[in-house]
Amino acid sequence: NIWKDMTNGTSVKEFILLGFPGTWQFRVSFVVLFALIYTLTVIGNASIIALVWRSSNLHTPMYFFLCNLSFLEIWYTTGVVPKAIGVMLGTSQTISFSVCILQLFFLLSLGSTECFLLSVMAYDRYLAICYPLRYSSLMNSVLSVRLALSSWLGGFLAIALLAFLTSRLTFCGPDVINHFLCDIDSCLALSCSDTWPVELATFLVSIIVVVASCVVTLVSYMYIISSIMRIQSAHGRKKAFSTCSAHLSVVTIWYGSTMFLYVKPSAQNSLNLNKIVNTFNTMVTPLLNPFIYTLRNKEVKLTLGRAFQKK
Repeated sequence: NIWKDMTNGTSVKEFILLGFPGTWQFRVSFVVLFALIYTLTVIGNASIIALVWRSSNLHTPMYFFLCNLSFLEIWYTTGVVPKAIGVMLGTSQTISFSVCILQLFFLLSLGSTECFLLSVMAYDRYLAICYPLRYSSLMNSVLSVRLALSSWLGGFLAIALLAFLTSRLTFCGPDVINHFLCDIDSCLALSCSDTWPVELATFLVSIIVVVASCVVTLVSYMYIISSIMRIQSAHGRKKAFSTCSAHLSVVTIWYGSTMFLYVKPSAQNSLNLNKIVNTFNTMVTPLLNPFIYTLRNKEVKLTLGRAFQKK
């Protein structure tokens, strides 16, 4: 058994997730909050997908990318909330090493995919505002599918090596993770082997995925803002900005929390603060996205109004 453990690269078979320690009433309040957030997130994002699917006027590249984002958000929060509720109730506080690595890979891959999707959506808005007459030919259905597929493949491939390196770490104990999910920071904090390769890989992947996609988004918006400022009428500027304001809001929220979590030289500091930011990143952001797109998008609001009028 000892030789088998050494071969597998770990002597710890499962971890104990602490969640948010506190009184029973405190943890139950978190369970209710998490369940409410999860329900609203799934309903909100599924409603966007259904609305776009049923409304022919929304069959455009922008809403195709939005459907991809909503589909991703449903799975992103599903990978966190059910297990977190079990941890808070004390019914499912343990997680096996293999499932821990799988959850880590799944969440980081979806997070990377979201970064790529947001940059693709920024590029789409750049083409729509800077080249309005050529937009339909530049951003056709074939290119839209290719960009979305590349985002999904790129997100999962970018994390594959990182997840593999993490699975080769040695864990001698303790086996308690101060979190409600498995993440890179917690694994590095518990490992008794050299974590420098994983920290370096985490930092490099963060630079490639987060910073590179953020640069694409920023450059796109620099051209967008420059193009909007050249519009003569105030109504025209307002109309042009309204087409990208919802996406800009989502980008600001997502990249702000993501860069705090992953773009740093050392991943073993401030685990309690990371837990709070991770809660915002994995639960609150997926909840806000559908509401931001419906409340700040005139076309979606009009389509929703017509749908309710028919009913």
